[in-house]
Amino acid sequence: MNLWDIFVGFILGMVEGLTEFAPVSSTGHMIIVDDLLLKSKDLFSPEVANTFKVVIQLGSILAVIIVFKDRFINLLGLTKEARESIDSRNRLELKQVIIGLLPAGVLGFIFEDYIDEHLFSIHTVVVGLVIGAVLMLLADFLRPASPKAETVDQITYKQALSIGLFQCLSLWPGFSRSGSTISGGVLLGLSHRAASDFTFIMAVPIMLGASSISLIKHWQYFTLNDLPFFITGFITAFVFALVSIRFFLKLINKIKLVPFAIYRIILAGLIYFVFL
Repeated sequence: MNLWDIFVGFILGMVEGLTEFAPVSSTGHMIIVDDLLLKSKDLFSPEVANTFKVVIQLGSILAVIIVFKDRFINLLGLTKEARESIDSRNRLELKQVIIGLLPAGVLGFIFEDYIDEHLFSIHTVVVGLVIGAVLMLLADFLRPASPKAETVDQITYKQALSIGLFQCLSLWPGFSRSGSTISGGVLLGLSHRAASDFTFIMAVPIMLGASSISLIKHWQYFTLNDLPFFITGFITAFVFALVSIRFFLKLINKIKLVPFAIYRIILAGLIYFVFL
């Protein structure tokens, strides 16, 4: 067991957990920290390093499942009340989640290899940070005066599909899954909290799928020596995500998206002028 490998896994897991649910791009932050400081591609193969950045997000996803456990139980019809519910219009349904997942799920499956080979770089992350920030600013300035959906249970099928289309933007590293979907949701008339809740709920199946595909495609590159690296990253991401998700959900309706957009632009500028 190499202690430096453990340290790299810990730092990347911490970055992932702290940034996964804020609209700043967790993958983008991991690429920046890794490429500029940690150099995990020199410790492992590029395939293992890139797969790690996808798979450790499962730690953050586990945190979502814990925070939204009652919601997932209802979505899956695991309670008597959910199974016997007649008026499903008063709560979010699994069909709406699936509709929201389809666009990014299909495109992600088709272009997964291309994204791994060509878009996991600091240059593409900087572009994604800036364009994503512009979208977030537009969302806050152009949003309806009064939200059409104050809670996630009021989301329509049309809104779910439209948010799913916005989520396709997050396939570009640096754009941010939460940034694109929350911005899209706000533009479509959702409150910031409703858009955030729907974003996090959709993140569970889409990240499970993305991680599974990445592992299957790159399985031959892994060895047992890589296991401590992945376990450290997973546990660290879970712990930090569990704290950050609760904090973010309390904060988002108060500060909206503008502060995150400003942070993204400043970060992109620093990286460009200092490192590129």
